[in-house]
Amino acid sequence: MSFSISGKTAIVTGAANGVGLAIGRHFAEAGANVMFADRDEDKLREELGEISEDSNIRWFAGDLRKKLTIANLLSATIDAFESVDILVNAARQVQPSDPLNPKEDHVGDLLDQNLMCSLRLSQAVAKRMISQADEDEQDHTCLGSIINLSSIAARHTHPSLLAYSISAAALEQMTRTLAVALAPNRIRVNAVAIGSVLSASLLDELKTHDTYRAEILAHTPMGRIAPPGEVAEVAQFLASESSAFVTGQILNVDGGRTLLDPVAVPAH
Repeated sequence: MSFSISGKTAIVTGAANGVGLAIGRHFAEAGANVMFADRDEDKLREELGEISEDSNIRWFAGDLRKKLTIANLLSATIDAFESVDILVNAARQVQPSDPLNPKEDHVGDLLDQNLMCSLRLSQAVAKRMISQADEDEQDHTCLGSIINLSSIAARHTHPSLLAYSISAAALEQMTRTLAVALAPNRIRVNAVAIGSVLSASLLDELKTHDTYRAEILAHTPMGRIAPPGEVAEVAQFLASESSAFVTGQILNVDGGRTLLDPVAVPAH
């Protein structure tokens, strides 16, 4: 088996910053064709710059909560690279919740953003993966890999992250369900649950709370915060043939944080 994803085509959402951007760049450097997708068009332009026609990267700006945007993203990817083999649902939103105030708990908003966008895009991409299958391929050859970016907040929660925790837990159950549903079609679905990783949301928190870094380090057995590139390495494993018999799994990338008792440090 090989960790190679060279020549494969990947769609990476949430790709204008943080973990999504790191995954997209890592995949492109590994030889994959990558469609960077995000709502923030200005940030995509800033990060990716001018793109030549023979480049293995493209970008797409749009709100994936809209069905037409999903269809347009898939069409743009096929137009540019002719197929799609990998989907990384890295777009996610972290928003503080008031757990006792129905008007401020934001559960509906984050389910819409963090769950439904990933579900609808996964459904559309899976159909494309199935339709482009070669009938002569051997039965054990994977047609595609879908990777969802989750959080250890799905299991280690905090009252101020009610909505985010619920959306992460729902995303993980979606991962398992789609893994079973798509296994007969040779499409694998897994998730990476991050914690103690320098995501865009955690970076914002560190800028505004002086003691937050020390609190995270104190509750992380490995005693550090990982750069987003370490998540990208894990995503490459799940996208490659080296994980050909891995599906429906939630892989923690958290420096051991979930091994400890739950603590009052929000998990991003």
